[in-house]
Amino acid sequence: MKKIQISLIILSTSLFFTACKDNVKVEPVEPVQVDTVKTEVVDTAAVKKQIAAEKETLVKPYNDTEDAQAKLNVLVAQANKEGKNVFVQAGGNWCIWCLRFNDFVQKNQEIKAVVDANYIYYHLNYSKENKNEAVFAKYVPNSKGLGYPFFFILNSKGEVTNTISSADLEANKSYDQAKVKQMFLDNAPKK
Repeated sequence: MKKIQISLIILSTSLFFTACKDNVKVEPVEPVQVDTVKTEVVDTAAVKKQIAAEKETLVKPYNDTEDAQAKLNVLVAQANKEGKNVFVQAGGNWCIWCLRFNDFVQKNQEIKAVVDANYIYYHLNYSKENKNEAVFAKYVPNSKGLGYPFFFILNSKGEVTNTISSADLEANKSYDQAKVKQMFLDNAPKK
């Protein structure tokens, strides 16, 4: 902001001297406030408490004791029989955005209908107790930096057809219905 004010002063000064040279009367210019920075103090302890309370109300769909590869093998075989894809939501019960996404999909009847018609839905656990490193390395070796949750689609042959970040689907403290629905439609099996 100081650079803008200095630039305005320099411009005003050069205009003044140019005007004086040409005998033109120049009126003084009031400084203009171009931009202001607003700071907001956040009570992080209160936010953490609020998130913990919200987590208590949400279903915990991740199983940290499950053999994820064995489960995915079963789900891919089921998807093959039913002509569906496997939608894998990677994350954990520790992740508020993971729990919010699951809740969003399960409670939105329009989206749930698209999911049920086209996918077998699986929650791939990532936690201190079970990082499922071999499964992540096999299906999404470049998952570092995606953030949780992120999603990947397996076709009926068990091949990854897409990896999706959830960040583009977020809206406030939830998800954008149109974007989520479109994501499911775009990755549905081609029939």
